[in-house]
Amino acid sequence: MPDPKFVKPWHGVARESIDWRPIVAEDSCIGCGVCVTTCGRQVYRFDFERKKAIVAEPTQCAVGCTTCANICPTHAIHFPSLDQVLDILSQPDVRSSVLEELKLRHDQIDAQGVLPHPDRIVKLVVENVASAGKNGVIVNLTPKTSVDWLCQFTPGDYLEIWSPSNPWIARAYSIDNAPRDDGKIEVELRRPPKGRLGETGGVFDLKVGDEVPARGPLGHFHIRSPIDVPLLFIARETGFAPIKSMIEHQLRLAPDRDIALLWDLNDTDDLHHLDSIRSWTLSDNRFRCVISTMRADDHFTPPDGLVFSVGTIRETLDLHPELDPAGRDVYLAGPRRFVGRALEELERKGAPRDRIVFETVGD
Repeated sequence: MPDPKFVKPWHGVARESIDWRPIVAEDSCIGCGVCVTTCGRQVYRFDFERKKAIVAEPTQCAVGCTTCANICPTHAIHFPSLDQVLDILSQPDVRSSVLEELKLRHDQIDAQGVLPHPDRIVKLVVENVASAGKNGVIVNLTPKTSVDWLCQFTPGDYLEIWSPSNPWIARAYSIDNAPRDDGKIEVELRRPPKGRLGETGGVFDLKVGDEVPARGPLGHFHIRSPIDVPLLFIARETGFAPIKSMIEHQLRLAPDRDIALLWDLNDTDDLHHLDSIRSWTLSDNRFRCVISTMRADDHFTPPDGLVFSVGTIRETLDLHPELDPAGRDVYLAGPRRFVGRALEELERKGAPRDRIVFETVGD
């Protein structure tokens, strides 16, 4: 009989509906008992006659926990794919439930005064808010004082930003411009489905003049390639933000560099930053860009100088030889599922895995 304290709903989702439990390969199990005695949730029992670990209460396993598999000396334990758990976590109500629990448990789990904080906190002021396609906005932020300048960040970095209406939780946003002498930055916010705690924890409600604290710069998604190596950038949705920062910096640093960009979107209504992309194309004949969408409005006319493609990432890569990854280092950013598909397609096209740097951005 499952113990009720171990089978409570997981962030609002019935535990019985989540397929997460250890699976023991009996032929590999040597009966050491480490998994049975280590698990604190009484998932296992032990067959003393056969000297085998038995999964007796699978729903008592903590979702996402793999401790028993990590310490099994013969690797006899495995788990279902983590993808289904990540899919659950991407649901708006589940995200909201996690944030709600953080808020309710604030006094119990607050690390203030317990752990030293290594990151830098800066104060930024909202200078402008502009639309970015049908589902996003671009927020221009300026340092409150010279102490708050972020001119030393590395392209590809991100910030964690607190909203004035929700100061108890921060959200991460990639910086979408190259470093500037005045320390000003831009971040792009994409409107997610509405959850119980509202849209993006209140960050979408930012107004000109609002003062917001931010932690950063943070991140490891940086250009690592020698200056003479051609580059291919691939981005989807807000994954374009860190890519834009990198391209701006590269065109300034090495204007003769061979650079190709594939920006993938749901449809043409999501397009923005077209003036920037057009200026890159006109100012540098070694910069090539293909913008790919799954749907195009019947009345949409591509701007002069920009190449548009309608189809999947596979179809776009096959159709446009300028996007061939051969001989290029690849930088890839976007939602988790898109990154997975893109990695598969790059492998199909012969791109070596050690020449691909990627970052998951957004949902």
